Amino acid sequence: MATEEITKRGVLVADSSQNMASLVTVMLRSLGRKDIREAYDASRVMLEVRRRAFDVIIIDDALEGMDGVAFTRKLRAMTDCQNRLTPVIMMSAAPDAKRIADARDAGVTEFLRKPFAASHLQTRLVSIEANPRGFIEAAAYNGPDRRRRTVDVGSKDRREGQSKAG
Repeated sequence: MATEEITKRGVLVADSSQNMASLVTVMLRSLGRKDIREAYDASRVMLEVRRRAFDVIIIDDALEGMDGVAFTRKLRAMTDCQNRLTPVIMMSAAPDAKRIADARDAGVTEFLRKPFAASHLQTRLVSIEANPRGFIEAAAYNGPDRRRRTVDVGSKDRREGQSKAG
């Protein structure tokens, strides 16, 4: 029996299509990733995220058992899960603007439209690594900070001279 190599850079690929999951795995291997797990339905994905920590989760929007948006929302709400803060890249074959916004609002970190090339996947992985975003916990949202850029408001805090409304 082969032993599983677990590294700090593990990736979970979740897609109902085993062919698509395998294709993404091949892309990841071409990018130097070695520790890759595949899951083909939501129950297996849930088992995997509870089993061990991952560096990134790549999930299809149309995952069998629970779509990617619902799964991400559930993952972000699971305070006892070691992968709660893990970046999530969502793949989708035909997303519209509303679906992309729903994914963002569920806590998805990056988005890929199918079909995509290994270079597109690499761009998302590099973005996640180079520009980590803080995790926001609020009543209506748990997930990575949705703001992608910082705005310099100068060195003077405009709130200093203002009194608190009470």
